[in-house]
Amino acid sequence: MAALIEIEKLTKRFGAFTAVDEVSFTVDRGEVLGFLGPNGAGKSTTMRMLAGFMPPTAGTARICGADVVENGVEAKRSLGFLPEGAPTYPEMSVTGFLRFTASIRGFSGSERDDRVALAMAQTQLEGVRLQPIETLSKGFKRRVGLAQALLHDPPVLVLDEPTDGLDPNQKHEVRELIQRMAPTKAIVISTHILEEVDAVCTRAIIIARGKVIVDAPPRALEVAGQSLEQVFRTLTLGKPQEHA
Repeated sequence: MAALIEIEKLTKRFGAFTAVDEVSFTVDRGEVLGFLGPNGAGKSTTMRMLAGFMPPTAGTARICGADVVENGVEAKRSLGFLPEGAPTYPEMSVTGFLRFTASIRGFSGSERDDRVALAMAQTQLEGVRLQPIETLSKGFKRRVGLAQALLHDPPVLVLDEPTDGLDPNQKHEVRELIQRMAPTKAIVISTHILEEVDAVCTRAIIIARGKVIVDAPPRALEVAGQSLEQVFRTLTLGKPQEHA
């Protein structure tokens, strides 16, 4: 059975600068992939290409078998995407925005209301459901972005810094939610929080200067008594090497 996420030699160039350089990997159902790298490594660019929000210069990306460029609508039906910054309509209330998003996804009537209610419950948004999004804290805005990604219960989730701006308790709740969803989905999490990788990820990819340099379970990276943070710093600050 094909992986739910398939990326083959994905490349993005901006003029003479290569931001992503022939990145390849797959993610199966039940996997939670931590996508790591220093600032400017190419993480967000890779995720935007995977989500169909940025066309690649070369290479391909498929979600549930659908090419994100050639068959973008079908690919996005299977995708829940939380981008960096999680753009919303700030003047809308939380409920209004999620109802609007659910309508775009093709839901109406009681099914739309049920989807919105479940997404708000999953992300603990009931207490601010009537507030305009522009009045919310950064953490609550992030949770609104996560809720819209979960509305249609997609088999693939691509989450860019999902716990950014959350307090410790909220981070714990989101990590528990990811763990509950993991058995039925393929999930990619871009993060700079290494403890998050330890907590929820079954696999880690480290990218530096646009290239994948490591692809392994997090525990396999903690070698010779070094912590994951020490290994990460060594790999990303040193010379790139071929991944396993």
